[in-house]
Amino acid sequence: MTIERRRGEWIVEALAMQLDQPRSGTVTLAQRLYAPLRDWIQRGELTAGEALPSSRRLARALGIGRNTVLAAMDRLVAEGFVEARQGSGLRVAELGPLPVAPPAATAFDAPPLSDRGQRLLDFCAMVSRGHRAFVPGVPALDLLPRERWQRLLRRHRQRSPTDWLDYRSQGGLPALKAALCDYLRLSRSVRCRPEQILITQGAQQGFELIARLLADAGDTAWLEEPGYGGVQACFAMAGLAMQPVPVDAAGLDPERAAGPSPRLIYVTPSHQYPLGVTLSLHRRLALLKAAERHGAWLIEDDYDSEFRYTSAPLASLQGLAEGAPVIYVGTFSKVLYPGLRLGYLVLPEGLVEVFRRANARLHREGQYVVQAALAEFIEAGDFARHVARMRGVYRQRQVWLRQALAPAVVQGLDLSSGHAGMHLVARLDSLDEERRLVEAGDAAGVTLSPLSRYYLGPARQPGLVLGYAGSDEAEIAHAGGWLSRAWLDLQSR
Repeated sequence: MTIERRRGEWIVEALAMQLDQPRSGTVTLAQRLYAPLRDWIQRGELTAGEALPSSRRLARALGIGRNTVLAAMDRLVAEGFVEARQGSGLRVAELGPLPVAPPAATAFDAPPLSDRGQRLLDFCAMVSRGHRAFVPGVPALDLLPRERWQRLLRRHRQRSPTDWLDYRSQGGLPALKAALCDYLRLSRSVRCRPEQILITQGAQQGFELIARLLADAGDTAWLEEPGYGGVQACFAMAGLAMQPVPVDAAGLDPERAAGPSPRLIYVTPSHQYPLGVTLSLHRRLALLKAAERHGAWLIEDDYDSEFRYTSAPLASLQGLAEGAPVIYVGTFSKVLYPGLRLGYLVLPEGLVEVFRRANARLHREGQYVVQAALAEFIEAGDFARHVARMRGVYRQRQVWLRQALAPAVVQGLDLSSGHAGMHLVARLDSLDEERRLVEAGDAAGVTLSPLSRYYLGPARQPGLVLGYAGSDEAEIAHAGGWLSRAWLDLQSR
């Protein structure tokens, strides 16, 4: 079939669908044939010189009278949209650029978002998009051992049993849970058995399960202030009353919490996000006591504890006390890559079965091939080698960022210690200074993430969250040099 013939079939089918639509009693059949043809010509979907199906073919295919078709075509010819060519029938005329008419108003308007949906959008503000050097939380994607990883995926895909294609409700592949259990007990002093681990599609899914299963709408949750926006959004959508608790140099301070007793307490003890401080042992013990006193669950988000540069990784909060009401949350997004979409919960014994059942019902389970590949990646030592390599890479990339910002630091720009993690915080003097730098970054194509965005309440400390892990030396030098000059320029005004 020729291209012209295929296009003719498309026109006939499209017109048939148009004529099948309900119509007003005042609109004639000829008008209903004419209107879509004109619209397609104006939008360029029918191009100059393109042949239209003959009137006989249209009448026969659409089941309408030929005079009706001729009336529609005559109007298109009269208005200059179509021209009759000797020996080749009707073809679209050469019109040049045409303004496209706005879509006609309809009686149906899209319904507004729910109040919950509108609130969710408040947490969806994006950082400026441009140069990637300062995007927080992005690992060195170019340094993932991709050939080794792809070989593992291919092998497990070829060997995968048929039942991995079915609905699963095990809470994750047993081999991955066993490998994770060994890793967490040795590296993070987590107290667990493999059966206590639930594999999720990222940490965010874990937070959602916790909020749904352990708290009701209106219950209070303590959150770090400033803190992680993903948890803020999740708890807001669960209808929880979020109580921001100030973070200082020793981490979240439970003595400064106000309001009703919490049902959930969320912390990032190893490396607070975004300020980067470590929760002191005194505060850890105080939080455990507070959780026991209030009958609350502690949520320990251990998102990047592997990357410490001045000391060994600290023991987990979960491992401090036997039987403590702590849910340990981990992810592979930072240590491997975000697109892996795998995280996990380490649950107290009494929660394992209910979380497994709820996860299977709400989210299903999947990616067992990927889980099998990851289990072997851990068991074979590839994971530990990759972590060790990235620790050295990120330490060096932080050095490059500090060098790029050195002219500003000499003049007073205050940077966080950088003893751990994948970002630094540049503290600023005012929200106006923060806003002006972010706007200048937008104009220059440099990504800047304002610290004020991480506060639930009024921001007490303006600043910039500067990711460095996902960029090479040239990218860091470019963006860091620009920021240093921009900050110095503001100080001279």
